[in-house]
Amino acid sequence: MAISFTLNEREVAAEFPPNRLLIDLLRDHFKLKGTKRSCDMEVCGACTVLLNGQPVSSCTTLAADADQGSIVTIEGLSPEAGLSRIQQAFVDHGAAQCGFCTPGFIVAVTDLLSRNPSPSDDEIRHHLRGNLCRCTGYVKILEAVKSLVPPGREGVKAQVKA
Repeated sequence: MAISFTLNEREVAAEFPPNRLLIDLLRDHFKLKGTKRSCDMEVCGACTVLLNGQPVSSCTTLAADADQGSIVTIEGLSPEAGLSRIQQAFVDHGAAQCGFCTPGFIVAVTDLLSRNPSPSDDEIRHHLRGNLCRCTGYVKILEAVKSLVPPGREGVKAQVKA
């Protein structure tokens, strides 16, 4: 099967068996190793990428689903030099921990902040519920995300709803 799609803002094409998973296409064919394979069951979030602007588990998504679409991986979120503001926040707050789950968290946080630039603590926790970290916990990750919320805007949406 042959498909073409946009990968990290670059037009690409690939040919592969119809049952190939997106994570295998990204890691093996395109050599994008930032997307991590972990649970293979859409549970841990380590393999999260954006497919047509939506976070998906690439370990359970067929590569064919990317045909004529757009994929953004952790590599596509990094500027040519340095770190993105989300990556820098994870570094500044010690949220990267061992680093294995970090790409999935960064992709999920990118999605969250693109939809809601002022999430409350509950909204952050809810959005990241599909990303598991087996290191020490989520406090540093939450601190990193909260540091990206503009001052005075923390939880504005939650306060309005209450």
